[in-house]
Amino acid sequence: MGPSPDSVPPSSGAGRSRALQDLIALLDLEPLGDGLFRGLSPKDRWQRVFGGQVLGQALIAAARTVEGRGCHSLHAYFLNPGDPRMPILYRVENSRDGGSFSARRVTASQDKRTIFTMSASFQKAEQGPEHQTEMPDVPDPGALKTETEWRSEFAEKLPLEIRDWLEHDRPVEVRPVLPANRFAPGKHPPLQILWLRAAGSLPGIPALHQCVLAYASDMTLLDTALMPHGYTLFTPHLQLASLDHAMWFHRPFRADEWLLYVQESPVAADARGFNRGTIYARGGALVASVVQEGLIRGRS
Repeated sequence: MGPSPDSVPPSSGAGRSRALQDLIALLDLEPLGDGLFRGLSPKDRWQRVFGGQVLGQALIAAARTVEGRGCHSLHAYFLNPGDPRMPILYRVENSRDGGSFSARRVTASQDKRTIFTMSASFQKAEQGPEHQTEMPDVPDPGALKTETEWRSEFAEKLPLEIRDWLEHDRPVEVRPVLPANRFAPGKHPPLQILWLRAAGSLPGIPALHQCVLAYASDMTLLDTALMPHGYTLFTPHLQLASLDHAMWFHRPFRADEWLLYVQESPVAADARGFNRGTIYARGGALVASVVQEGLIRGRS
C-alpha cells in the first residue's frame, strides 16, 4: 500500500483547506498494537459521528495491516450511532492472506459497544479484460458554479441552523450538475450528478485517496432516495440513518482531482431507501462504484 498517512510530513499541508487538513489528521489513527487503532471525531460534529468518517478510518486501519495490495472492495454495516465526544477503537482481524488477495475484518467500538463492522478485500495489481459503462455527457466542472456561489444563491432562504451547517468549511468541494440545489422545496427525480474533489492536494498515498473518496461517497448518497418525496436531510420529524455501505474500487485515481459522482435511487420500501452510485475520473474512466441502503422513517 505504500507509506501510511503517519509518514506525511507536517509541512505538506500547503494548498489544503483547513477542513481537509483536519480530515487527514482524523485518518491518521493512533496505533495501539496487535491490530488495534484509535480514532477521534471532529469537535463540531452533530449528535452522532458521520458515517463517512467511520468508513474512512476503518479502511485506513485495515490498509495499515496489508502490504503491497490495494483495497478493491469493502462491505460495511452501521450498527449503532457513534458518539463524537468519545474515541473510536478499531480492531482489525486478519481473515486471510492468499497469493493474490488479502481479507480483513474491522470492528469499531465505543465503550465496549460495537457501532460498525466492515469486511475489506485487498488485491495485488493484475491485468485482465476491461469494459465499462460510459460516463454521462455533462458540463465540465470549470463551467459550473463554485460551491460558494451556489450556496449563496439559496442560503438566506434556509433556517439559520441549516445555513450555518451549509456554510461550514468542508474537506471535499462539490459542484452540483443535477439538481443544482437539492435543498429546494418540491419533488425531484431520484437522480443526483455532481463533481467532487478534495479541497486541496493530497499526498501520493493510494490508500489515503481511497479513504477520502469513501468519506465523500457518504456525503450525499442517502439524499437521493429523499428527492421523489420532497424530503431533505433537514425535514422535521424524519429519522434518517445509513444502514450499510458497500464500495468497489475499479481503477487507480486521485481524490484531489475532479471526480464525477452519479447517484440514483431505484427503489424505496419498508422505511428503507436503496441508493447506488458510479464515480468517474474526469477523463471518463469508471474508477469506483457505491451501494448504500438507508433508513427513512417518520418520527412519531
